[in-house]
Amino acid sequence: MLKACVNGARGPGEHPALPVTPGELARDVAEVAAAGADAVHLHVKDAAGADTLDAAALAEVLAAVREAAPAVPVGVTTGAWALPDPVRRLAAIRSWERSALLPDFASVNWHEDGADEIAGALLQLGIGVEAGIWHRAGAGTWLASVHRHRCVRVLLELPDGLAEPQVQHQAEQLLHLVERSHDDAAREPQVLLHGEGATAWTALRLAGRWGLSTRTGLEDVLVLPDGSPAADNAALVSAARQLLRAPASAPCW
Repeated sequence: MLKACVNGARGPGEHPALPVTPGELARDVAEVAAAGADAVHLHVKDAAGADTLDAAALAEVLAAVREAAPAVPVGVTTGAWALPDPVRRLAAIRSWERSALLPDFASVNWHEDGADEIAGALLQLGIGVEAGIWHRAGAGTWLASVHRHRCVRVLLELPDGLAEPQVQHQAEQLLHLVERSHDDAAREPQVLLHGEGATAWTALRLAGRWGLSTRTGLEDVLVLPDGSPAADNAALVSAARQLLRAPASAPCW
């Protein structure tokens, strides 16, 4: 699976094509789907362009996106930066039940306070949970979670600033932790490997070689594989599809 992560926590001024409003997000989702994205991850924004978990804002975005691209699975963030207090964040997510429109899945960062409770609330609403694993400590918290086996996907997220050998080493370490956590192959969640900034394209190539899901978009990277500026999310998805069509090598773990 190739997912498009179209805006992230970035503000409107960070890239001229960054989608922020419901209309911009709807148009962007249709474009990345046409370019080859299988699913979309987006951050709902408030009037100032900051991330929000507000139920009404979420419903407005989902209505616009599903009208423009009804067949595309749509996921959202529950990141603590949108609402740092875990009690208030949980209450905001539970308030989504009043909406007729819900995302298909939502990411939960397992190093953040309240991750288990937020995952439980999402599951009660029928929303798929993606486990965001940023490092070994986050993996340990997820491994101890009662919701571990109910996650639809594990996101192995590699930080910016790693040298290329470090990217592969850290990816292998996280992958080993996730794979060893399951004694029943039928219960293993899908693994999605991706990077950020300088690690984004290296991680995507590794995912292609290893047969893992991956993602790209303006949330993660602003340049194409050759280092030139990306015009928009569709250009990033097109470039990713070209790289993923390259012959794959055998897994190296």
